[in-house]
Amino acid sequence: MRSLLALLLIGVTMILSACGGAPAATPSGAPAAAGVPAAATAPTTPVIVAWYPNESGADLKGARDALAEVIGQALNRPVEHQTTTDYIIAIESIVNNNAHVAFFGAEGYVQAHERNDAIVPLVIPSGSDGSEETAVYYSWLAVMRGQEGNYQENGVYALDNIQGKRFSFVSNSSTSGFRVPSSNIVRYFGAMERWNGLTADDLIEGGADAFFADVQFGGSHQGAAVNLITDKVDVASFCDTCVANYVTLVEGTANTVGAVYRVNDAADEPFDKYPGAEFVLIASVPVLNAPFVANSSMLSAEEIQALQAAFTSDAVAANERIFATQAAIDAGFKPLFRKTDAERFLVISDSFFDPIRAMR
Repeated sequence: MRSLLALLLIGVTMILSACGGAPAATPSGAPAAAGVPAAATAPTTPVIVAWYPNESGADLKGARDALAEVIGQALNRPVEHQTTTDYIIAIESIVNNNAHVAFFGAEGYVQAHERNDAIVPLVIPSGSDGSEETAVYYSWLAVMRGQEGNYQENGVYALDNIQGKRFSFVSNSSTSGFRVPSSNIVRYFGAMERWNGLTADDLIEGGADAFFADVQFGGSHQGAAVNLITDKVDVASFCDTCVANYVTLVEGTANTVGAVYRVNDAADEPFDKYPGAEFVLIASVPVLNAPFVANSSMLSAEEIQALQAAFTSDAVAANERIFATQAAIDAGFKPLFRKTDAERFLVISDSFFDPIRAMR
């Protein structure tokens, strides 16, 4: 954890060197998978699962339904999805006891837990080796291909020239689309005399005397990327996992500065109008994996334990609709999580998210 905290807090140094719609009912009457215990009691009211906009698209319905089946079988209760069009809607839903479970980024969890301490982490997806230590994804800063030279000094990528540009974040409740990039920008520029005292709040609004000329919020990681592709902004912050179903690496090494990604020819909305568009990473910083969280005032301790046992089971780790293999993806399945090696869910404590708290 100390090493991961260090990675997050020195993200700029690394840069310079290198997810409400109407609820959709999901039946959950199938027998529990082998080895997955069900809760001792079974209320008949539905379990509501809240989703960020990033994970609310029609293309991810199969992945959401697969997870709903796990929840429904573990608790022997029906499950309903609450898809959303705004981060705040999802956060408010679980904070105000209108949802039992949610899939949030670390920043969203921290915000929800601060407002309602009954919100607790359930599990996170592990890293490729099945461990907590490698449980990260990446926060990107990207520019359109052909513009990357504007963000280099003597051939080395630098943050200096993002100042004064048009910029897109995701949401100020996003971890990789706001909290991490804003913290790194503040740390980097705050050391300069002109920007001494710069704060994350100073990055939210644009203008002639502001840090950015204009600031947009995409509302989702996909939306922030589209802001860039459609020339609404010069630089955008979004994460690798939320656009992985729509783009392909065409040059460089994945998640490293200088990598080039191209929108797939058959990409789903909102990328379907921009096949072939290419963007370049000018920054890439590791971020703590996003948790599933539970409202412990709406679910009993036994139910939470049943959920954790189900999520962390070998059956779930081997479920190709949850951790999708490349073969499943090639066959057309659109995943939330990918199986490259030993990925599985891990039970995690609240303290896992302290590095994000340290950025606030």
